[in-house]
Parts: sequence; C-alpha cells; structure tokens
Amino acid sequence: MKHIAKIKWFVALVLIVTNAQSLLAQSKADVFDTKVPITWLGVDYSQTKFIGSATSKDVNISNDEFRDTYVSSWNYLFINEQKKYDVAKATHRESVKYDIDVTLQANKQLTKKDFYSNSPSDFKLLNEAAIANLVKNYDFQKNDGIGLIFFAEGMSKGISSMGIWVTFVDMKSKTVLFTTYQTNPPGGFGFRNYWAKPLYTTLKNMESDFKKWSKN
Repeated sequence: MKHIAKIKWFVALVLIVTNAQSLLAQSKADVFDTKVPITWLGVDYSQTKFIGSATSKDVNISNDEFRDTYVSSWNYLFINEQKKYDVAKATHRESVKYDIDVTLQANKQLTKKDFYSNSPSDFKLLNEAAIANLVKNYDFQKNDGIGLIFFAEGMSKGISSMGIWVTFVDMKSKTVLFTTYQTNPPGGFGFRNYWAKPLYTTLKNMESDFKKWSKN
C-alpha cells in the first residue's frame, strides 16, 4: 500500500510541475496580447549577406568595420532614438524592455569570409525552419518571456531592398512564437542612415499590420 501511495504522490507531483510549466510557457496569442510584456533584443546581422560592395564616401567598408561600427550603430538607434524607432508603438504596448546585448553578442559571429556576395540569389537564403534553428541555439542571457528580434538577411543596393525576419520568441524555451519576412527599401544620406531606413519602415509596417498578423 505504501508503494502505491508513493506512486500516486509521484504522479501528482509530475502533473503539478507539468501544469506549472505550461502556465509559464508563452504562446502566439501572448505576442498579440498588449498586456503581455515584450523585450526588444535588437537586430541580428549574423546571417546577413551584403550583395555588392559596401562603400561610404567612396571608401570600401571592411567586414570588421561593418560589424564593429555600423551593426552596433544601427542597434543603438533603438536605444538613443526611441521616439523614432518606437518598438512599443509597433507592438501596441505602453512600453517594452530593452536588452540589445543579446544581439550585440550574436553579431560578433559576423566574421565569415563570404559576408559580401555578388550573387543576387544570395539575397534570401533563410526560411522559417532556419529561423527556428537559430533561435533554438540562441543565448538569451537568462532572459525569459517574449523577446523580439529582427534577423537581417539580404542587403542589396542593386535592387534597393533589405530583407528582415520579424521574429517573436519564447526566450525560456527558445522557440519561435511568430515570424514573418519583410522587405523594405533603403534611403537617406550616408551609409548608416541609408540602411537604417528599412529598420524604421519595418517598425512602421508592424504597427499597421499587427492586428492582421494575429489572425494568421
């Protein structure tokens, strides 16, 4: 009898733990629940392909300069110019948390020799499964809840476009809750501003598309 009682106690404990974990897990519905907090994690350029040559004032931009100067600068736009790059407004929240150290760390991986490409076919190489795999192996630095990442993919001045995967994740389980691919044109004076515009436009489009996405 004591053995049976122990088994029943163990089963009850497993059910309690399982239910508790299910309550803590995030869902797609939480992404579109404006009362659920979101953490902005920044723009991940670790998978980016730059089609053509990157130049500023007729000077070629090296891989290291792109990673250490421009990638960092684009991410800090969301911190230093929050009224313009308004993540809270884009996600229909009163406010959001910020932890761009997560993507700044990921962007250190942007060291591959084939970062620059002359092939237009390299503009879009990722898909939803690839994004899910990236998230599965991500270091969220002890964050939990819902995180929002922009995965920057192709950047091409030739076709005047930048591809971005807008991706909401459950940071605790490292799973994708919702992701969608967007393309927007660059524009503006100077290399930084030219490629900052698609980030801004993506946020503005999010604001108008947010309710539509919730029904997909």
